[in-house]
Amino acid sequence: MLRRILVGLCALLLCVPATGARARSPGWAVVAVDQASRRVLVLQSAEELMAYQGPDRLPVVWSWSADRAPGLADLAPERSWSNPDEARIRIRQGRRHLLATASGGLVAVVDTATGRTRWAVDVGGAANPHSAELLPDGNVAVVASGGGWIRLYAASQGPRATAHAAVPLPGAHGVHRDARTGLLLALGDDVLLALRVGGTPAAPTLTVVRTTPLPDRGGHDLAPVLSAPGRYWVSTLEHLWSYDPSADRFTPVHLGTPAAERDVKSIGDEPGTGRILTAAPDHTGPCDWCTSVITLHRPDGVRALRGTHLYKARWWGRAVADP
Repeated sequence: MLRRILVGLCALLLCVPATGARARSPGWAVVAVDQASRRVLVLQSAEELMAYQGPDRLPVVWSWSADRAPGLADLAPERSWSNPDEARIRIRQGRRHLLATASGGLVAVVDTATGRTRWAVDVGGAANPHSAELLPDGNVAVVASGGGWIRLYAASQGPRATAHAAVPLPGAHGVHRDARTGLLLALGDDVLLALRVGGTPAAPTLTVVRTTPLPDRGGHDLAPVLSAPGRYWVSTLEHLWSYDPSADRFTPVHLGTPAAERDVKSIGDEPGTGRILTAAPDHTGPCDWCTSVITLHRPDGVRALRGTHLYKARWWGRAVADP
């Protein structure tokens, strides 16, 4: 019991691998988006994730759901929080925030220390939001595949601020702010956009500065390569890629078999170990887009989370902070 408590505290404090010979960290925790329980789940480290017998026995050290969040009733979470599809952590002004989206239309920024929702909006289920990014000024970029756009919301102006700038992007699935350049990168079906943020926090603007065709169709996940700062993981329907913005070039990533590289919903690496974590549909559950396992590579391994319908899983480690 004491060990489990210590592991939970470590995960919430975002522990990183220890370097001392005697002090060995269990590794980074994992965050998963579970559509079965409609929760964002922070789980124990990959070393301690085994085949648990059902969702009530998962090693959860922290969780969040719009269904249980106070102050969100006006956004009808019973509808807007259906099929949650993103969970990321960011640091702003010394505080850790969860960024969560759901296909039902909800986008939320949550203070992980208090559970308080700092900002939230319902963009509608037809838009199908898939990811979000928190900017240093408190504004929030959102991409939506059904809507076919990237929007920059003036979230700094209030907990329900809806004013925004928008740029069309068919099949928009991924977004990330490049701290080195200040540009927003946004991933669509066929292209990767680089956008400059302008205007003011209350009236932001977006300007496309570069449009890069993808090596193949179906862009889905966009995430930083933490072991190689400045580069990005990009997943498409059939392949995985590493993208270098400075050279504007994609390099194929191979994980052993073509099946391991196909239809990946999320990908990320754990610094210190080099392990890669992916989530991809296993086509054994009630939905074609979800899975009940997370997969590790280099070294390889599978962690079964029975009873879950996972969409994405990410390392819940050192957060991306203000530049």
